Amino acid sequence: MAQVNAESLFKSFKKLPAQERARFFFLLAEPGIDADSYSYEQVFGHLADARFTAAEAAEYLEVSLPTFRRYVRQQSIRAVGQVGRSQLFSTRELKAFKRSLQQIRNR
Repeated sequence: MAQVNAESLFKSFKKLPAQERARFFFLLAEPGIDADSYSYEQVFGHLADARFTAAEAAEYLEVSLPTFRRYVRQQSIRAVGQVGRSQLFSTRELKAFKRSLQQIRNR
């Protein structure tokens, strides 16, 4: 999964037709944007079947890369694929694991 940053987003934004750029600003100005009016599915639904690299997964779980690799060694998290030497991890499994970590932290 490619990392999105402000510069790459702006480059993509500049490539949009003028009408779409105007629509973007219209959407930003809508009153509901500040409220929690969007469901989880609306915001993150496109990631349901995505695969994360180890670095992306560690960032998502809010742990260091060495800690993430320890979880993998302990088989708390399992890779679902591999590209070259890089393992890929399921979004669904990471989400479930993150919930379990939060439950442990909240005890």
